Amino acid sequence: TYVWPCAVVLAQYLWAHRRSLPGKRVLEIGAGVSLPGVVAARCGAQVILSDSEELPQCLQSCRSSCLMNRLPHVPVLGLTWGRVSPELLSLAPIDVILGSDVFFDPKDFEDILTTIYFLLEKNPHAQFWTTYQVRSADWSIEALLHKWNLKSSHIPLHSFGADKEHLASSSMPGRHTIEMMIISLAQ
Repeated sequence: TYVWPCAVVLAQYLWAHRRSLPGKRVLEIGAGVSLPGVVAARCGAQVILSDSEELPQCLQSCRSSCLMNRLPHVPVLGLTWGRVSPELLSLAPIDVILGSDVFFDPKDFEDILTTIYFLLEKNPHAQFWTTYQVRSADWSIEALLHKWNLKSSHIPLHSFGADKEHLASSSMPGRHTIEMMIISLAQ
């Protein structure tokens, strides 16, 4: 039940692009308290929130965020990275996948990208909009992007007004080093 700095930065990106969101079909993975997904839904996107099916408290947190923000219609699904489940297989088409700070533990990187690859193969024009906190110079997803035939584009934070220590009256992201990228299928 904590809003991480990456979520605030991704929410700022969504706000900066709010005019493109109405009608977009958006899936947030690893949603937790769901700030980016809630912002997308409030901006008119058709949002599905998800977190690990093994973490019922996280799924309840997603539901609570929806109710607190008057979004009772937003579905919440249990999707576990790297696992092909009936919920994953039956997802409706999506345009954008959101993930804030999902790349926090290197042991999960391949499972995350496996899931993203599956979703992008099923939705070839979709994109994965993700923010992450730089925790170690040794951590990289470049080899995994190549392995899964994915490409990334770095999005400078200053391009959407997120290169500050304070965003939206919040002290986050503070002095954390946050990066943003958009991942898509390599054509």
